[in-house]
Amino acid sequence: MADDFSFEIVENLGIVSEGKGGWKLELNLVSWGGRPAKYDLRSWSPDHQKMGKGSTLSKEELVALKDLLNKLEIK
Repeated sequence: MADDFSFEIVENLGIVSEGKGGWKLELNLVSWGGRPAKYDLRSWSPDHQKMGKGSTLSKEELVALKDLLNKLEIK
């Protein structure tokens, strides 16, 4: 199972922040295991060969998150 792990960053949508060692928290469209690309927010090494934990969202989930964030009063 683990041998079948593959991913392709289809499109880089933006960088949220940059941490130590050049790692960046990015929003990307990522295809996991050859499946259709989903929105993905996670930390990536500078060469995109290593990644941190993150969240993968469908278009519908991203729209719901965007609506929620638009309503949020940031303190």
